[in-house]
Amino acid sequence: MNLHKIRISGSKVVLLLATLGVVSCNNFLEVMPRDQVADGIVWTDPGTADLFLNNVYSGLPGPFNNYDPWENYTDNAMNGVNGSTSRTLYANSVYTPSNGPSYWGQYANIRRANLFIEKVTESSLPDTWKKGKLAEARFLRAYYYHLLWTAHGGVPIITNTLDQNKQGDEIFRARNTDEETYKFIVDECAAIVDDLPLKAEAGRASKASALTLKGWCELFWASPLKNTANDKARWALAAATNKKVMDLGSHSLFPDYETMFYEGNNNNAEVIFAKQYLGGTALGGGREGLQGPWIVGGVQRAWGGVDPTQELVDEYAMANGLPISDPASGYDPQKPYVNREKRFYQSIVYDGSTWVGAEMIMKQGVGSRNATDLSNTNEATNTGYYLRKGLDPKYAINGNHQLSSASFIIFRFAEVLLSYAEAQNEAVGPDASVYEAVNKVRARSELPALKAGLTQTEMRVAIQRERRVELAFEEKRWYDLIRLKLAEKNLNGTLHAMKIEQVGGKWTYTVIPAPDGSRTFFANKNYLLPIPQSAMNQNTKLTQNPNY
Repeated sequence: MNLHKIRISGSKVVLLLATLGVVSCNNFLEVMPRDQVADGIVWTDPGTADLFLNNVYSGLPGPFNNYDPWENYTDNAMNGVNGSTSRTLYANSVYTPSNGPSYWGQYANIRRANLFIEKVTESSLPDTWKKGKLAEARFLRAYYYHLLWTAHGGVPIITNTLDQNKQGDEIFRARNTDEETYKFIVDECAAIVDDLPLKAEAGRASKASALTLKGWCELFWASPLKNTANDKARWALAAATNKKVMDLGSHSLFPDYETMFYEGNNNNAEVIFAKQYLGGTALGGGREGLQGPWIVGGVQRAWGGVDPTQELVDEYAMANGLPISDPASGYDPQKPYVNREKRFYQSIVYDGSTWVGAEMIMKQGVGSRNATDLSNTNEATNTGYYLRKGLDPKYAINGNHQLSSASFIIFRFAEVLLSYAEAQNEAVGPDASVYEAVNKVRARSELPALKAGLTQTEMRVAIQRERRVELAFEEKRWYDLIRLKLAEKNLNGTLHAMKIEQVGGKWTYTVIPAPDGSRTFFANKNYLLPIPQSAMNQNTKLTQNPNY
């Protein structure tokens, strides 16, 4: 468990409450543990009750100590080591209910939230305090349910704590429908938004947090996966909610895209909601050592867990704002890294770039240990690229050192702008507000405005490209591929790499299939993850997702 950092009475408090209502991830209906702190202590004092709420926050997922994050399950990246789960299990969609990825463990977090809500509601704690804290707990519960919903579809909605000793088999619930689960999440967000502060303490939920979660779920509900009839009203609703976040005035774009993700800029004006980490100890983040470049200056600095693909690299525009596919862009495939947009240089380690003071060489035949690994034999990049975005050079230390206090940003203002633009474009077309939202994001990276007169289809393509580049490596791509029903196209085939070799005494750049880069996605089942077999065995009222 990652410790979550909060402020109570003006001081930072770090807490590990392993026994306060925690249940096994494999048994979310487990009877209440007997080793809890006594209710008389927890629920009579705002400080101790807040510590329990901190434990509900601690369940927020984050990729910073993950060697094989979700981005590797998409077309944006692949793990640099053969044998990783993303390559052996998920790339070819051979997972099953017994070994597949699952969010079912979120029920442990939901149970904590339910317990907090019940106990605080019944308590004699001050009404003003209760109002805000109950809203936070309901937001977290809605967030955990949204993880279940976007992964598995409709799931059992449980809003009370369950005790098998007292209730017997009544604790086992059937799945709610897809729409019922969606409505529960968005209705909860709507109900609590006025009880949350405009400006929250670091890591805490705010009005913008609730509205952003609501707007994101509405965008998911409006997208082709869920909205097969393309009901424009769904898109309009998503646009309206994201516009409410924009109109709050509580958040704005941070000026520096590169350093926005460093610990020194935690909780800046762009951050709407983030998972906090405690740095300087083994309780922080270790992303740099797990996911960053392998050999730097002859020394192993990381495990190369994230290798950006050529598919993603090709999405970065030229400095003049045009995609490389545009004949007017000036792109030269034999000088592929010249005059690209700023976000490319801030996100990707490429041949000839510098990382931690050393030049990175991916060329073949010059003895570089970082030469693109065409035979798939070591931790050198398999694509010709390493991850740069969000990695703080001062933590470029081999392994999961967990020293960084950089937050994992779950929602930020740029995503809200792009979600608004997408929804508004689908609802009414590319009006002036759509251009304004997208161009704000582009302007931060010194890109010119989109050209006027785009059709709705052209704007859709531009927004999808902008979203993919802007939010790369932030655990967003998988959800976009799923909701837009792009996975059956983008995750079937082969990912690509860049091979650089001398031909006739001249360095030649050739796009090739990445070693072990094949991907398979079954459209008739993989848009939903399977319900874990362990949950099915325990609760006979559950039904499995189709074709599993």
